[in-house]
Amino acid sequence: MAIKRLVACCVFLTILGVTARGLHAQSASKDNSPYRILVNVNMVQLNVAVTDRKGDYVTGLLPGDFTVYEDEIQEKVATFAAENELPQTVADSSPGNGDPKLVKSFAAKLPRHARGSSPDVFRPTTPDRAVALVAGASVFILFDTSNYMYGGFVYAQDAIAEFVRSLDLANRIAFYSYSRNTSRAARLTSDRWNVLRGVRATVAGDDAALYDALLLTLEDAAQYSGKRAVVVFSNGPDNASTVAPEDVREMAQAEGVAVYMISTEEARLDPVSTAVFERISTSTGGKAYFAKNWKDQQKAFASVRDDLQHLYSLTYYPQPNSNLGWRRITVKLVGQNLKDYQVRARSGYRPKVVRVGGEMSATP
Repeated sequence: MAIKRLVACCVFLTILGVTARGLHAQSASKDNSPYRILVNVNMVQLNVAVTDRKGDYVTGLLPGDFTVYEDEIQEKVATFAAENELPQTVADSSPGNGDPKLVKSFAAKLPRHARGSSPDVFRPTTPDRAVALVAGASVFILFDTSNYMYGGFVYAQDAIAEFVRSLDLANRIAFYSYSRNTSRAARLTSDRWNVLRGVRATVAGDDAALYDALLLTLEDAAQYSGKRAVVVFSNGPDNASTVAPEDVREMAQAEGVAVYMISTEEARLDPVSTAVFERISTSTGGKAYFAKNWKDQQKAFASVRDDLQHLYSLTYYPQPNSNLGWRRITVKLVGQNLKDYQVRARSGYRPKVVRVGGEMSATP
């Protein structure tokens, strides 16, 4: 009876257009329980940076040079892209085929306190969240226009404008600003002038609701597939949000969006903000920077641009996994010639659990 009910539910979900690639059923309690848990296995997106110990980027790697584990279960890489290339389906993942090369990292030139050509083709995610064939990244810039920004506001605008102009044309950009409320000044586009107009139109004032704004930005970024990143410039702590930073962090991890936090030394004086900024960025595969002056702000944005340029993009369909809680992701390199290199990617995600009738479904 339980098997018949599960088959009937799968047919029902298919009719509704909810794609479930490899449904895996697990009992919620005992076999005679009226509830079943459906794990809707969808594609997981990873942005992966590979560097040496000096922070220089390692290019020239191939799919076979990576192994991906979810909760210690080895996964098969489905698509792969290096830098701003189009994602390609992985047919051969034999190890040892890559030809690693070192590219000097701009971040290596930063002082210690500051470290931490394609048309506009993109489309929203489909129900199964498959990665669209999109070159480059979707970059969402979130700018602090609260009353913390009265000092150095113009310098911050200049740094963001230079970042927008310097991004590779394969990338699409959105520009948002926030104080107590969030403004979508420029939707995701390849039109740099539209974004720059939004940057120059910003004015400072009111309290700072950073985490509310970041959550809204992540929700918008989740509507698109492929490589995505949110770049935040914040000059101080959050004093007006209604959501917790941990909720924001979990959403960024669940959606596979890397978060880069750029701030000033003033924000670093607040230990809570420092810890939160570093935790959000590190756990999502991004970086946190605390710039001492406006020149270091420009260098931090240049480092983010450098990072986006050299990311590898990997996707996989998770193997059956009964864990509906936190799933840990580990990315490793294969081969003795790669053992000294370091890998940076998001640390994991918590599947979303959705109840459908008498069933519950979990999806990345």
